[in-house]
Amino acid sequence: MWTLYIASLQFVAPNISARDLNELVVLGKRPMKEIGVQKTDFDSLALKENIALSMADILTFNSSVFVKSYGRATLSTVAFRGTSPSHTQVTWNGMRINNPMLGMTDFSTIPSFFIDNASLLHGSSSVNETGGGLGGLVRLSTAPENHEGFTAQYVQGIGSFTTFDEFIRLGYGNDRWHFSTRAVYSSSPNDYKYINHDKKLNIYDDDKNIIGQYYPTERNRSGAYKDLHVLQEIYYDNRRGDRLGLSAWYINSNRELPMLTTDYGDERDFENRQREQTFRGVLSWNHSAEIWKTVVRGGYIHTHMAYDYRREVTEGNWTVMTRSRSRVNTFFGQAEGEVSPWRNWYFTATLSAHQHFVRSEDKNIIVQDGDRAIIGYDKGRIELSASASAKWQPVKRLGLSLVLREDMFGDRWAPVIPAFFVDGLLSRRGNVMIKASASRNHKFPTLNDMYFLPGGNPDLRSEQGWTYDAGLSFGLKGDKPLPFTFDGGVTWFDSHIDDWIIWLPTPKGFFSPRNVKTVHAYGLEGKLNLAVKLSSDWLLDVNGSYSWTPSVNEGEKMSPADQSVGKQLPYVPKHSASLTGRLTWKTWSFLYKWAYYSERYTMSSNDLTLTGRLPKYYMSNISLEKSLSFKPVDLQLKLAVNNLFNEDYLSVLSRPMPGINFEFFIGITPKF
Repeated sequence: MWTLYIASLQFVAPNISARDLNELVVLGKRPMKEIGVQKTDFDSLALKENIALSMADILTFNSSVFVKSYGRATLSTVAFRGTSPSHTQVTWNGMRINNPMLGMTDFSTIPSFFIDNASLLHGSSSVNETGGGLGGLVRLSTAPENHEGFTAQYVQGIGSFTTFDEFIRLGYGNDRWHFSTRAVYSSSPNDYKYINHDKKLNIYDDDKNIIGQYYPTERNRSGAYKDLHVLQEIYYDNRRGDRLGLSAWYINSNRELPMLTTDYGDERDFENRQREQTFRGVLSWNHSAEIWKTVVRGGYIHTHMAYDYRREVTEGNWTVMTRSRSRVNTFFGQAEGEVSPWRNWYFTATLSAHQHFVRSEDKNIIVQDGDRAIIGYDKGRIELSASASAKWQPVKRLGLSLVLREDMFGDRWAPVIPAFFVDGLLSRRGNVMIKASASRNHKFPTLNDMYFLPGGNPDLRSEQGWTYDAGLSFGLKGDKPLPFTFDGGVTWFDSHIDDWIIWLPTPKGFFSPRNVKTVHAYGLEGKLNLAVKLSSDWLLDVNGSYSWTPSVNEGEKMSPADQSVGKQLPYVPKHSASLTGRLTWKTWSFLYKWAYYSERYTMSSNDLTLTGRLPKYYMSNISLEKSLSFKPVDLQLKLAVNNLFNEDYLSVLSRPMPGINFEFFIGITPKF
């Protein structure tokens, strides 16, 4: 399944010691399955940096995608290549986990300690895995531990705002079986201080004359949370090419939704709370032979979501505005095969199905003519996806790939999705490679788009368009005067998306979705990675990324007053960047993380009023870690400082973010 291929240097994982750096090679084996694929891998040390991090934090500081966050333990979504959150597909162990009601994924609910492998597939590359990724795909998976015998790890975190994080992992493995149980529990009143720029208070003299004004310092109100995650894994390998795996993930979340900076009410006078219980399970069978491989997966997702919003109008008298309840049941099945009958040919085929059953309702009952009417819907929908691909290497320096995908949702078939990929080695000196791809893609309307009451539109068309990529990468390795590895690349992309869905007001007083926009998203993505062995005990590792992403509405005007045509889409920054630097000396490690987002418009007209845009901001985090080894146990001590320079910023309009804050972690790993 692998063929000798001269490829650009892979990322240097920060957990590689300085003594191992000079053993890295530039020429190696690369799977033909990844011909032309634009991919970003996240190393394991970034994923396991500390237990307080979610995948939203990992994406913020280790990629150039924009993470739109309402704060810790609140909704966090991504804008990938200038698209909307629902245009980013997310898979976990091969099963798509996007919410079928909204089409998007809340990355704040995915602890990074529950993910062993994570990668981004940019643009056209997502067609290799699934349809609907107009921006791209976030691929997440778990894996068995390599250790044999019993293993255990416990981490306790204590942070600002009375924040507590706990993680435990218990495992056992031998040459055939691996068992693993992981659990994360996080809680906090989340009552950080911030300067409220949406309010001004007057300063009076003794005669009650206004002599000045100031922005008050307030606390985040109604932002408490309690999150529990449990992950159970069982793997069996018969040592003859078959491996069975079971991954079961349970979530129990109880979160308050923080008040807006424009809210003058008392948090004791209302309740704004979201509760979630979710179970995800995947059972898999992998069979590998000399020239072919088969994978069969089956999965199930159950989510119960409750949202309550009520106010105390008089003492002891509460008025319920919203009492929303939703249940989602998804059944998943997938079969895929790979075969390489000749050295320079590689074929794949995949068939997958997701059957959704969704019941969404507002139990704040409306009484009409003595009858009780519930606002909501109860719908089921099947989504099928089939693909076939052929990879060909006519010569060692050149690879070609063709992918054909066919998708169906409900009783509607989408046009065939073609994707073509090519890569080639331009020069062995510097390992200079080019990659290019072109694909058609589409995304089905979500269930809320079609059936939400009031306003759902069952006649919506799929969003669809073409995406083009072209990139150049390189990889260098040197031994003198200092051993180092240096690699990177730059990619140009261009997407044209028609029938973009947007919710618009109607004369009846509610919003309804319509296919109205034509969006042109284009730009550049770049990344650089450097690892230097400064001495026998010192290692410096630096990784950076940058994205320039104009995403422009090129549709027709909806009315003479429509000012959105030709403007950047709301909440899509044109510029975003990230940088991480790790300096390791013996058992000490210092980490610096930096992220930047340019200004974002909050309205489609790109209005430059006070509330029409959010200013750019820079974010810096640091941490210092010390490892201690004793005969019965290993200890890890870490101090993290978030928002090092106390940046005053907003990610979302009227949603305050915390200033400088601290976390301390102690990890205990017994030696059995």
